[in-house]
Amino acid sequence: MFPFVLEKPQSTEEAVAAAVGGARYIAGGTTLVDLMREEVERPERLLDINALPLAGIRVEGEDLVIGALARMAEVAADPNVKRLQPVVAESLIEGASPQLRNMATMGGNLLQRVRCPYFRMLDAGCNKRTPGSGCSAIEGLNAGHAILGTSDHCVATHPSDVAVALVALDATMRVRGPQGERGFPVEELFRLPGDTPHLEHSLLAGELIVEIRVPGGPHGRRARYLKVRDRASYEFALVSAAAALVIEDGVIREVRLAVGGVATRPWRLRDCEAALVGKRPDRHVFEEAAGLATRGARPLHHNAFKVELLPRTIVRALEMAGEAA
Repeated sequence: MFPFVLEKPQSTEEAVAAAVGGARYIAGGTTLVDLMREEVERPERLLDINALPLAGIRVEGEDLVIGALARMAEVAADPNVKRLQPVVAESLIEGASPQLRNMATMGGNLLQRVRCPYFRMLDAGCNKRTPGSGCSAIEGLNAGHAILGTSDHCVATHPSDVAVALVALDATMRVRGPQGERGFPVEELFRLPGDTPHLEHSLLAGELIVEIRVPGGPHGRRARYLKVRDRASYEFALVSAAAALVIEDGVIREVRLAVGGVATRPWRLRDCEAALVGKRPDRHVFEEAAGLATRGARPLHHNAFKVELLPRTIVRALEMAGEAA
């Protein structure tokens, strides 16, 4: 591991000022420390931000507000999270081992780097790690890679489970930086790779995630997260789906639907949502809407199975949401 300096700012303002100067934030360290050990990332200065007062979980009206430094395990176990937004708790439990959930923070989870094996192979081409070096995954082992939102420069999937749920729920986030505070939808945090896959998010230099707000509503009572993976315990998604429904008088009035494991960022399915509104919640209707999810898909040699698996996963997630109390 290359030498680095560790600093512990005592205020958000102090942390932001140091980050503008080139330092990197670290909290749980469950991704960054691994990447430093593997020499994929080589920061010279780290800012331990665990002392900052950003770990609270509270309810404002019907909204759930989660501090960026709240640990995944704390959020998943919080009674208000399980009551108001159970799909958030489900996605967190599915997202990592208990040991990692005890350490990893909500903000860090959203900003975690891709799990593409070529990203971690220093002798492989990876445009995320080394811009202009190529993408070894396109012609390599790519069963776990994306079929949506890809480019000729990158096909890596975004690994976060809870990000899929937050995007489906229209969650927003608040960040603080050298220009002050601003807020935007969680969905807008994630960039498509295009020809600059090394630029993964929309945060400006020095900006720090402060909190995440999940708007309340009746959809929270009929929301489920379904994850399909190679093994039952601690594995990244091949396909996942977060589905939330509002059903009145036997008719779907509102739909929230996003998927993971198949795209280069958490993928909202607005065409599928529009196709479901006003329809009865039955399997045939779900199947017709789910068929829209693969439009524009660009499967690779080893991941073409996702073109079939994605609609099936969506259908089952919608059925589970419809069955929820």
